[in-house]
Amino acid sequence: MEVVEVKTLVLNNIRPYRGGSMWLFVQLVTDEGIVGLGERPSGNATNLDAQVRLIKDLGEQFVVGRNPFEVEKLWQTIFASRHDYRHPGLDMTPALSAIEMACWDIIGKVTNQPIYNLLGGQFHDKLRAYAYMPTEGIWENPEKAADIAIKLVEDGNTACKWDPFTPFFPYPRDFPLKMIRHVAKIFQVIRDAVGDDLEIGIGTHGQFSTAGAIRVAKILEEFDPFWFEEPVPPENIDEMARVAAHTSIPIATGERLVTKFEFAELLKKQAAQVIQLDVGQCGGILESKKIASIAEAHYAMIAPHMYCGPIAAAAAIQVDTCSPNFLIQEYNGNDLHQQIFKEPIKFENGYITPPTGPGLGVDLDEAVVKQQLVL
Repeated sequence: MEVVEVKTLVLNNIRPYRGGSMWLFVQLVTDEGIVGLGERPSGNATNLDAQVRLIKDLGEQFVVGRNPFEVEKLWQTIFASRHDYRHPGLDMTPALSAIEMACWDIIGKVTNQPIYNLLGGQFHDKLRAYAYMPTEGIWENPEKAADIAIKLVEDGNTACKWDPFTPFFPYPRDFPLKMIRHVAKIFQVIRDAVGDDLEIGIGTHGQFSTAGAIRVAKILEEFDPFWFEEPVPPENIDEMARVAAHTSIPIATGERLVTKFEFAELLKKQAAQVIQLDVGQCGGILESKKIASIAEAHYAMIAPHMYCGPIAAAAAIQVDTCSPNFLIQEYNGNDLHQQIFKEPIKFENGYITPPTGPGLGVDLDEAVVKQQLVL
């Protein structure tokens, strides 16, 4: 078996733009007519021409004519190519991730097995997921946070993430004590409303200086946050480790890190306990499984990042299902995430049910694809 063609599809998302305003899908076509699906997460990009060209370039140079079962060989060849010479970044590595997950989709379809059965088997029957806490109006009226939290619990959610500090950019910087105290007040309102029924992760996008992050953690620690996400920018792992050493709140990070090498250093330096790898960016499915295993050896949990389209989300679910140290999965979908598949991935009452079909367990609805297709 060999890959004979690499195709790309660029689709418009719908409002609200969960996982980006546009989605970039990859299709690897084999000489036996089997099509593997992958996705390069696009973030908030409005023009994906450069990424399309990169994927096609990688495909023509390294994938066409190769056996899609040779995942390790393909990965190492692309990773060491002239595009980054084994110096990974968030430009080339997501393109590699898209190609890699498409290979696994082919392998699963050929063997008639979900990918998780090829990576150790199903460990979890269902996957706990967390929602985002809507924030509109709660800064001006903290009591509104109580109603939002109660609604989240009534919908079956056991956890959510809240981004309390704005604006996100520029950073790192320190926020005034008055602002931090106001966040604490909102936290107290939520705890009074739902008690311990709702875990709350703090999302901060690397907004703080080291000293500022330690100060925030000290004030919010009494509310037992689920985690403190990216308290400082991810470039300096030593400084993130300093924050971790000063608080009992678990530090979470990983959405902007790539490959097992960066995550190994993060864990070795005890900078985080919750690993938010992004399957669509860090190197793909097998690389994510390796990262999860490194985390397992450090008694750390994985809570994969999922600000992406539906195919990368499906790939994350495959990794979650076979990873013993899976904690929780971000769920950031809209109606199109469901409509794009012939059989949508089941999400209800705060849990995701892993698909049982071969490969990624999903098939595109061509009519919906055609309707949203840009390029």
